Amino acid sequence: MPIRFHLNGERFDPETIRVMGIAYEMALVALERTDGAASPTREAVAQKIIALAKAGERDPERLCDGALRATQRMAPTLISDPSPLPPHASPPAQPDC
Repeated sequence: MPIRFHLNGERFDPETIRVMGIAYEMALVALERTDGAASPTREAVAQKIIALAKAGERDPERLCDGALRATQRMAPTLISDPSPLPPHASPPAQPDC
C-alpha cells in the first residue's frame, strides 16, 4: 500500500510525496526481516514519516531511519529469566528417592 493512503488529507508537493514513498518502502523492506511489517506497524511507520516530512525532513534515508527508530521504541520488551543458566551448565541433579 503506497504512503498516499496514509496521508489522511495532509497535503504535500509531489516531490515530497515521492521521497516519503521511497522512505516508506525502505522501512517496510527493513521491517520484513524483523516483524513481518504487521498492519499497525505499517501505519506507525507511515505516520512517523509523515510527521518528519511535516517538520521539514526531505532525505529518504533520514525519514526511514526516524520511522524505524520510532517503531523500535514501540516494540514490546521480552522479560527473560533473571537467573538463566549459562549455555554449558546443567540444572542441579534431583536426588533419587
